[in-house]
Amino acid sequence: MNDWTTSHDRVLAQRRAEGWMFLIEAARDMRTTGAVAPSGKALARALTEPLRAGAPRPLAVLEAGAGTGAVTRTLIPLLSRSSRLDIVEANPRFAARLRHLVAAHPHLAGPPRQVAVHQTYVEHLDTGRRYDVIVSGLPLTNFTPAQVDRIMARYLEMLHPGGILTYFAYVGTRGARALTASRAEARRHAEVHEVMAGYQRGYATGRWTVWANLPPAHVWHLRRPLDAPRDQELPRDMARR
Repeated sequence: MNDWTTSHDRVLAQRRAEGWMFLIEAARDMRTTGAVAPSGKALARALTEPLRAGAPRPLAVLEAGAGTGAVTRTLIPLLSRSSRLDIVEANPRFAARLRHLVAAHPHLAGPPRQVAVHQTYVEHLDTGRRYDVIVSGLPLTNFTPAQVDRIMARYLEMLHPGGILTYFAYVGTRGARALTASRAEARRHAEVHEVMAGYQRGYATGRWTVWANLPPAHVWHLRRPLDAPRDQELPRDMARR
């Protein structure tokens, strides 16, 4: 058996293990897990595109809702020398897996790159830093409108002026929930959509559809304005509740 076959088998085994872990955590709490499978390679690449645009300068990066690390593994090799990565994950089992990933990742064994895993909610994170790029894997459509507004406002607060927030939303979920969910659940989902639409109108620089993911997903890039004070940045219809 050659080295390539051995490496390929390890990757397949890792993906199977992550798939089972996602299913188990989704059964425990679908609202905070948000999916039944890790993000695919195409989605991970779209989410991390701002890091490629910012290379090779050092970047301060935040990944929120990292899960089992499907996007993290794409993100880490993009870190240039002296870059900083903070990873936030509230699920304790996912957080433990992420710490193992960081400790064992070969890309972190060389030049000085600071990487830390924080087991907390992003609203409670206080690193004292601002970020050039925030990559969000949080299942925002599973939260209440007020929670989504707080999370999005917190993301903007943590970005440097001109910094980029990138996140995804699965294609077709609004229509599916309107047909299959309870009236209250469909209304909650529609209100979350309106909250997100307000931020998209105010800050979006682009949206891409990743059809190769399962399920397909839209990837959004939002930019914090360069000069407006924080209190003046939110769209008028998105004033803090």
